Amino acid sequence: MNLLYANDRCGEYPPSWYAATATPALPFAPLKGAHRADVCIVGAGYTGLSAALHLAQAGRSVILLDAQRVGFGASGRNGGQLGSGQRAEQDALEAMVGDAAAARLWELAEDAKNLVKSLIAEHSIDCDLKPGVAWTGSTDAEVRHLHGYAEHLATKYSYGHIETLDHAALQGVCPSPDYRGGILDMDAAHLHPLNFALGLARAAVAAGVQIFERSAVHTIDEGTPATLRTDAGHVVADHVILACNGYLGGLNRRVAARVMPINNFIAATEPLGDRIAEVLPRDVAVADSRFVVNYFRLSGDGRLLFGGGESYGYRFPSDISAKVRKPMSVVFPALKDVKIDYAWGGTLAITMKRLPYMMRENNILSASGYSGHGVGTATHAGQLMARAIQGDGDGFDTLAALPNTPFPGGPAVRSPLLVLAMSWYALRDRLGL
Repeated sequence: MNLLYANDRCGEYPPSWYAATATPALPFAPLKGAHRADVCIVGAGYTGLSAALHLAQAGRSVILLDAQRVGFGASGRNGGQLGSGQRAEQDALEAMVGDAAAARLWELAEDAKNLVKSLIAEHSIDCDLKPGVAWTGSTDAEVRHLHGYAEHLATKYSYGHIETLDHAALQGVCPSPDYRGGILDMDAAHLHPLNFALGLARAAVAAGVQIFERSAVHTIDEGTPATLRTDAGHVVADHVILACNGYLGGLNRRVAARVMPINNFIAATEPLGDRIAEVLPRDVAVADSRFVVNYFRLSGDGRLLFGGGESYGYRFPSDISAKVRKPMSVVFPALKDVKIDYAWGGTLAITMKRLPYMMRENNILSASGYSGHGVGTATHAGQLMARAIQGDGDGFDTLAALPNTPFPGGPAVRSPLLVLAMSWYALRDRLGL
């Protein structure tokens, strides 16, 4: 089964609040016949759109292919949080790669966050960008860890944008009875993810990129140049970028061994009106410290957009609302009976180390496996691959050198093993261990 078609109608966005409120986008035609380009990119999410935009601005001819629609995958369905740092915390990176390399990774992560903000400003992308992401702890130990981490960032990285929150202070940000304290990063941000993707697409087209939707690539004939084949046409290109993340399928075995698709789910409640004060008195995004993270924020029309729950097979659950309502009722018991107007799933991708996997094989580059940290990292990865094709591989090579081991057993075995591991950590969450 192909994840591209397992849960969604071909050529249609999922019935999400994002799709219902997105700036209308005219569909791009499918690829037909023979085409030639300097660079052909597979996947029109943040990675592919950013790479296409930056390459076109540098004067390269670019063709961007997507099997479905622009922003159809995780880029148009995610929690919309633009976080600071890498997916792994800095002290963990210091232990993994050493202080100097960890400092460089922090710089790259700050570049990623700033890139998103600058692209939104430069191209006048209307995506409701707002400041503030809080991280919360449900135990005293989790709160101590978060406060210690904020101090670590301040002293070692001169990052002074984080406010530590004790229980009373957190109640003014997020009055959930489940949370005992946390931190608030006001240089992090949140946004409408599908509108951000569609804005990048408009900017890319204005720069000269040719986008073709409903054009699944089923074969890549490697070589210099390479040939990418769809059902109705093909593209000959000097360089290839794979920007597929969880929807790669069998296009590249090396990437598939190290990047695993998983599913996550979001629900949008009815507009909360005066009840917003019981949920998020401040209009910031929140993510908690559970292994299976709960994350949430307010929509522009006063709904709670709550993400929670994962699955590890191809199919989404039959009742996504029930899947999300369960963790939402733990965090906000007062909302246990609130009406849910939209519920949707999306496929992202993770790696063993929860760090992005970047790969270059001759004239083929790939970036994926953002592990839930993709708004900034994916957008930046596209820029870094564009730079690498132009001869500046510094940032790309730094991330490509990160340790990223294959999942054990390959695709046939990795999913059952992951289910066992995730189930164990989910049990620890429930037991408060």
